[in-house]
Amino acid sequence: MELVLLTEELVKALAVNKDMVSVKEFPSDDPNTIIIQVIIDNSDMGRVIGKAGKIANSIRTIVQASSYLKDNKRVKINIDSF
Repeated sequence: MELVLLTEELVKALAVNKDMVSVKEFPSDDPNTIIIQVIIDNSDMGRVIGKAGKIANSIRTIVQASSYLKDNKRVKINIDSF
């Protein structure tokens, strides 16, 4: 669950509409994989994903590195808007 909180803090630091950020963990078929779903406001989509997805990849890298230090599981982060 710490990975969800880390992801939420990173995304909220980037988003303008911080109240609209929702981060949840979903079960995976693979026991060594964690799926994290990030829902943000449509107006924050470009700010969180970044040009050519660089910011989103940076968020994934930070969360993945944190996972390797603790659980050693693979992390998949899906970013979507509503």
